Amino acid sequence: MTASCSVARRHGARRWPVWGAVLSAALAVAPLSLGLSAAVQAQSTLPALGDAAAADLTVGAERRLGDRIMREIRRDPDWLDDPLLQDYLNSLWQPLLVAARARGDLSDDQQTHFALQAFLVRDRSINAFALPGGYVGVHLGLIALTSSRDELAAVLAHELSHITQRHIARNMASSRRQSMLSVASMIVGILAASRSQNVDAANAVIVGGQAAAVQGQLNFSRDMEREADRVGFGVLDAAGFAPDGMASMFDQMQFASRLNDSGQFPYLRTHPLTSERIAEARGRLGTGADRKAAAASAQWLHAAMQGRARAWMDGRTQTLTRLSGGGVPTAAAAAQTPQALATACAAAIAATRLKDWRVADAALARARALATPQGEAVLRAVQVLQVESLLERGQAVEAARVLSIGVLDGSRAGLLLGARLAALPGSEAALVSRTREELQTWVVLHADDAGAWLALAQVNERLGVPLAALRAHAEARFAQGDLSGAVDRLRAGQRLARSSGAVESMEGVIIESRLKVIEQQRRVEMEQERNGSQN
Repeated sequence: MTASCSVARRHGARRWPVWGAVLSAALAVAPLSLGLSAAVQAQSTLPALGDAAAADLTVGAERRLGDRIMREIRRDPDWLDDPLLQDYLNSLWQPLLVAARARGDLSDDQQTHFALQAFLVRDRSINAFALPGGYVGVHLGLIALTSSRDELAAVLAHELSHITQRHIARNMASSRRQSMLSVASMIVGILAASRSQNVDAANAVIVGGQAAAVQGQLNFSRDMEREADRVGFGVLDAAGFAPDGMASMFDQMQFASRLNDSGQFPYLRTHPLTSERIAEARGRLGTGADRKAAAASAQWLHAAMQGRARAWMDGRTQTLTRLSGGGVPTAAAAAQTPQALATACAAAIAATRLKDWRVADAALARARALATPQGEAVLRAVQVLQVESLLERGQAVEAARVLSIGVLDGSRAGLLLGARLAALPGSEAALVSRTREELQTWVVLHADDAGAWLALAQVNERLGVPLAALRAHAEARFAQGDLSGAVDRLRAGQRLARSSGAVESMEGVIIESRLKVIEQQRRVEMEQERNGSQN
């Protein structure tokens, strides 16, 4: 399917997802088949490089390009920081990174400079994509489709292999006219057009890019897909996942798309499934392959994440009503199976979003009954739903009681829920102080966690310490790549410290120091932009 057709089919169904469909179509001009790849194919002609990609587009330059793109993505409401789903995604992503390092797939430069982060996109279409600089986006629709953690891990392994094999840099280097900065500017333009629903502007960029695609580039892209399949299979196996996850994912996507595509499978347009790819995936298993069976608790946890993804990927009232089930359980929902848990979790979230507390309580009770025998991780997923539902109702005391049970202790989801509770007017002083201490400890160890910094800012505001709140807001902006926003917040903190005589306080000193560091970083970045540097 052509890029312009892809956009046309996505438009009209709902607001374009900023990245999965529009960007993957627009930037897979060559096509790279990465989700987000190469608008550069049309208008960018860097020196040809093949395996010597790093000589022309360094990993540092690629990371800067990826950071520019992510800065725009994080501003879009479809970018999702759901602590529970993100923790689950990371639990699959991190073993793949460890395996890639052990196999030698990740170079030292990539480990040093690339972000190597997976993030979530609130969209019901079936898609995942790699970005420059080591970022991988995953649509909630993909999580909702997968029937096991191994299938989801297989997609992540494939996308990670696009990164480790430098496919983006290699594809960008097949043409020579535009600088890296121009590539980023084009991507930003497409993002802006999609947010404003400017169909003509986006299509003009996309169609112009299509004109440059040639058969040799298409063949190169197919080679990349085969290479990502091969390398990804090895990474998947080495990370301890069932190696047949890749083949079963191919089978499931092909079957589902035959039944009904209707624009919901952009992944298949950027990663076209062929009988050859499926056969190769099956062939790699061999006749006596050790198909690692996931623990039963892993299947139940994946089901809980499926249900959560289904309820958050589409906020239309019609969809939420269907997911909630109106409080009438079906035979499948009444079964003692992982899919019954997925149904109950989705119903609990959907009913909570609809403020149908009777149905929400029934679904939560059902989910707790199914999750309790399956281990702490599965029970944690349900307790998060329960606390979220109680907070939506304004039942802070009961939410605090559930949080105090202990299953959520030490988890990011529990920490951020506690912060949400502590930020409410009337929260106990002891809870607020304890939450602040926990958040401060967390951000020391996870300085790039924008969500935790923002939660800390809100708790500091609740405690009436505006200087600390401003600094936390600045760190949240910095973690999101918004250097200008970080500088603005720090300057506001600097003015407050000087006017209140708190310049010599610990927060005042930290603000002065961070302001100098971030201003210097911003000057370097602006200089690179002016020079159009690729080094």
